[in-house]
Amino acid sequence: MACPGTFSDEPLSPAGRLFLQRKTDVVIHCIARTKNPIDVDGAKATIMSSPMGQHPRFCSLLVRDDNGFEHWRKTRLDVDRHVIVVKNRVNEDEEDDEVAVNLYAADLSVSSPLSTDKPLWEVHLLTAHKHVVFRIHHSLGDGISLMSMLMASCRKVSDPDALPMMVPEKTTEKKRDSPWSFGSMWGFLKMAWLTFVFVLEFLLRSLFVSDRKTAVSGGDGVELWPSKLATAKFLLDDMKEVKKAIPDTTINDVLFGIVSCGLSRYLDHRTPNALHEGLRMTGVAMVNLRAKPGLQEISKLMKDNSETRWGNRFGVILLPVFYHKSGNDPLEYLKRAKVMVDRKKQSLEAYFSYRIGDLIVSLLGIKYASLINYRLLCNTTFTISNLIGPLEDITLSGNPISSIKVSTSSLPQALTMHMVSYAGKAEMQILVAKDIIPDPEFLAKCFEDALLEMKVAAMEANKA
Repeated sequence: MACPGTFSDEPLSPAGRLFLQRKTDVVIHCIARTKNPIDVDGAKATIMSSPMGQHPRFCSLLVRDDNGFEHWRKTRLDVDRHVIVVKNRVNEDEEDDEVAVNLYAADLSVSSPLSTDKPLWEVHLLTAHKHVVFRIHHSLGDGISLMSMLMASCRKVSDPDALPMMVPEKTTEKKRDSPWSFGSMWGFLKMAWLTFVFVLEFLLRSLFVSDRKTAVSGGDGVELWPSKLATAKFLLDDMKEVKKAIPDTTINDVLFGIVSCGLSRYLDHRTPNALHEGLRMTGVAMVNLRAKPGLQEISKLMKDNSETRWGNRFGVILLPVFYHKSGNDPLEYLKRAKVMVDRKKQSLEAYFSYRIGDLIVSLLGIKYASLINYRLLCNTTFTISNLIGPLEDITLSGNPISSIKVSTSSLPQALTMHMVSYAGKAEMQILVAKDIIPDPEFLAKCFEDALLEMKVAAMEANKA
């Protein structure tokens, strides 16, 4: 929608504008499975009274001024245009509700852009499957913002008046060395060197350096190919057991090790003896740049001067995984993953990637920034993210939620993975270009088996 700008219009951030370009247009899909039948009228009433129905972003149209710059313009919200009720089964040939809804979401990821004649979000109520699919444009906010807003609309199962429990804030502080001590100086030099190396690699990957082609590689135009969606399921207790095998390991380290091990197992199956040992496959990972990790309090997100403010506040890091033949110690994948992730943490790659994006938009314009971002995705193998969800069971509009999963619309990569934890479980949505990866269910099983193999090895190591 093009129209003259007004004083009441709010300009989009550079990141918000980036997600609206043709090649980098991204919609976030959040799938919630309910235990009881869905009350359509109750769901609409909950939306209107929740932060989603009152947040300025969700009550604004996208408009473009005469110079082509995008703005948000407040409008009256008509909830009936945003809530789409699907009464019949979305796939008559598929009896499993989860599989049917994954097929539905995969179709949405390619063929159904959000209409710009209303605020850029929808809620699909799949009443026959007892599933709710939230479709929210990435220009409205990142995963942290959107999941925090959703949680502000939910309540605990154990206490219907209480908000879901967020990640507890860490109160312990590490003892800091003097800034002139040898340890501090060495740490600064190491940070500077790693930042230089990783930012240089980031720039080269954004221009012309590319991964070698494998059975899971995408490329230019793949975002338009038919997609397929599968779910890998993990228990957080299993991941925590694996953590114990190596000191100071995090859940992100374990996830990265699972991906490395699972991809190696999958490629062994698809192309046996075709890849050389140590072949690199580069992942693109999102990093929250807010001062506080995890989900945020919605009241703090709404403050303009808050360090946790609303919007797309994330940087990008490149996380390489390496192919290794089956039969290796599964914990070796975790050890290699931890070394790489620790180096990334010691650098400022995520911060500089965010600032470089802003600088490119300012100097070259949004179209060139979009092209460079698109090239980065074409030159890498996969995208991955991990979001910490509610720590305990929750309800939405009084209806208990049994699972929460997140995915996005298609990217030029043939493989994208998004994991969300919820009440002791973690589910990873695996979106693939099905003409390249025809069997994402098998890939999901490779990831699940990788965790179980790591768990067995970790239990033996922990006993020793």
